[in-house]
Amino acid sequence: MQNPKNDLFLRACRRQKVERTPIWLMRQAGRYMKEYRQLREIAGSFKNYYKNVDLAVKASILPYTLLGVDAIIIFSDILTPLESIGMKFDFKEGEGPVFENPIKSKEDIQKLKEFNPEDVYFVGEIIKGVNQTTGREIPVIGFAGAPFTIAAYMIEGRGSKDFKKTKSFMYNNQEDFKILLDKIADMTIKYLSFQIESGADAVQIFDSWAGHLSPKDYKEFVLPSVKKIIENLKHYNKPIIHFTKGVCGFMDFILESNADVYSIDWMIDIKKAKDLIYPKASVQGNLDPMVLYADTDIIKKEAEYIIKSWGEDTGHIFNLGHGLMPDMDASKVKFLVDTVKEISVRRQ
Repeated sequence: MQNPKNDLFLRACRRQKVERTPIWLMRQAGRYMKEYRQLREIAGSFKNYYKNVDLAVKASILPYTLLGVDAIIIFSDILTPLESIGMKFDFKEGEGPVFENPIKSKEDIQKLKEFNPEDVYFVGEIIKGVNQTTGREIPVIGFAGAPFTIAAYMIEGRGSKDFKKTKSFMYNNQEDFKILLDKIADMTIKYLSFQIESGADAVQIFDSWAGHLSPKDYKEFVLPSVKKIIENLKHYNKPIIHFTKGVCGFMDFILESNADVYSIDWMIDIKKAKDLIYPKASVQGNLDPMVLYADTDIIKKEAEYIIKSWGEDTGHIFNLGHGLMPDMDASKVKFLVDTVKEISVRRQ
């Protein structure tokens, strides 16, 4: 497949020369856009939305056409591959995902089926559709949830604030928990391989909940499964982004995952992150999404701090420390994108 015409994002991932800092945003296709909400209304339900190839392609492309971002992350959900292995869930308004058969025992883990990419054929079609519709103008990012975050949903049966069931299972059934994470890692290797083979230029592994663990528990339980995923994807020679929210407590352990890019939240200073990570890997981040509720002069000031703190080296992708919120002002999001493009131009 031909390289995208705008390959700034890919060059920054590989620490190659760039003219300016590339920018894309987590949850960049979302409810803060009226165009997204219109497509969501046509779909009828969230699950129908991400399984409908035509609608999902249109949603994926919105941030490119409306904001001018430098990469498109496909519109999907981290739970998408779980139906293939036998997990039953649906999305309830105001609650998020709710599972019919949460993991409660060793026997439940043993019942899990092998992942079959054919069960998520629509994800491959979405990637192909985005590439075809944009004419390969910019890179396409595929993604998956990291094993701990996925396991947390499977065990809790829904979202959680304290992850009591997950941690209790982890401490009381340590070997079984490790087996579960390993099974999820195997599923994720196949899932992300399928996305790359369908035309994804890069992939991101989202570990939204691992920051709730101690450094010791992260290293023992979580790191091996993430390392396994990345090791088994390296042969594709596509950038692999590792995102862990709450990263600052165990950044030294996370760096052992051997990702190409580490996406960081706002709880670590960009200067410190650069000192720890660069030039071994690139850094993605790390504006606090809540800044987008501020006036535009504050948004510009905070973006300037990140850009200036990084300096003119390559290897930085501007992003948020987590995702955009549904009630954010789309015009401010556009302002952020335009501002980063303007202030990050490299001197020749």
